[in-house]
Amino acid sequence: MSTDLAKIAEKARQDKKIRFTSLAHLMTPEFLQETWGMMNRRGASGVDGETTKEFEGNLKERTEDLCQRLRQNRYQAPPVRRVDIPKGNGKTRPLGIPTVEDRLVQRSVTRIVETIFEQDFLGLSYGFRPGRNPHMALKALRTCIVTKKVRHVFEADIRGYFNHINHEWLMKMVKQRIADPGILRLIGKWLRAGVMQHGVVTRNEEGTPQGGPISPLLANIYLHYVLDLWFKKRFKKCVQGEAYLIRFADDYVACFEYKRDAENFQTLLNERMKKFNLELAEEKTRLMIFGRFARERKAEFGEKPDTFDFLGFKHVCGVGRRGEFALIRIPSVKSIRKFTERVGIWLKTHRHWKRRDQQKQLTRMLQGFYQYFALYHCDYKLHSLKRQIERQWIRVLRRRSQRHRLYWSYLRSRDWFKLPEPKLLHPTI
Repeated sequence: MSTDLAKIAEKARQDKKIRFTSLAHLMTPEFLQETWGMMNRRGASGVDGETTKEFEGNLKERTEDLCQRLRQNRYQAPPVRRVDIPKGNGKTRPLGIPTVEDRLVQRSVTRIVETIFEQDFLGLSYGFRPGRNPHMALKALRTCIVTKKVRHVFEADIRGYFNHINHEWLMKMVKQRIADPGILRLIGKWLRAGVMQHGVVTRNEEGTPQGGPISPLLANIYLHYVLDLWFKKRFKKCVQGEAYLIRFADDYVACFEYKRDAENFQTLLNERMKKFNLELAEEKTRLMIFGRFARERKAEFGEKPDTFDFLGFKHVCGVGRRGEFALIRIPSVKSIRKFTERVGIWLKTHRHWKRRDQQKQLTRMLQGFYQYFALYHCDYKLHSLKRQIERQWIRVLRRRSQRHRLYWSYLRSRDWFKLPEPKLLHPTI
């Protein structure tokens, strides 16, 4: 199966205008079983309540039956189960959970469509793509700001991006490369499947529910045509200085040499977004002086340089050890707050666990945070976070008894109270 995908990728790479008319035949039982081996089998159940273990119990028979229904066009995409995930500041993010069977079909179609569009996606896009991750986007942004002629940064946020993707435009974009009616029919079914909440199904005329395997790919395709290609092929031809764009899913930052180019980008971007049913969130969109000379220019007015958040990091114009310009990145206030809130909720619900078991879980949680945020300059913030988690843990332990003896002088010498120290894990990013 991987060989067939490699051949498709090669054709897509050689001919950027070719439209693939025969792809659905790849959806064989063997292909579905191979895809099943790549999936996360700890996912939650969909509207039918079926678990991954139940589906896997007779995987061969289920994939054969599924393949038969796909070939006969009898497959019906069920609505996704909606779950609201806390987003911070009292807000929630709607997450759509497909059924296990539908998740398998979506992942299989994603493998095929992704193979083709990966040959078209530009290097400035890093989100939800094979072989790419947030650290690569952070490194690319740092390279632009530190080594290029960057004096202005445009920070933008699309309001409710996943909920406002226009279905008609999206299908036109997919059809630029996909002409197989079977694949197009499945994508259309998923867009129209709707969301089930409290037993009520709501059909949406726009947007893609977050949570399904196909959703990040469709979102990338949409912004590839709306933003990436437009920036590279049209906008950059009109700028007078240097201009760069770094995008991770719907989060992106644009860097400019001249302010007039940045202002022109802001004006044209608003028009571009409106054309495709999108809107910039004004409260999260701003143009700022940033880069090598930002401190000196801001100092003339008695001000400090602006900062901005991107992919969980706060970006600050700083000074290196030898007085040179340095881009300092530290965990953002929002990232720290979300993590401490998550730890606090876990401690409250597991306050009666054994101390050693609590230590193991807190260790895993901290190491996961370190794994992402342990960049250069983050050492102080991470040590501060560790002390904050220790204080949270102590408060929970002391509430177990009014006669506790859990004082700092005692706890510091206890092995069961020791949590991992942060270390620099990504020195080159």
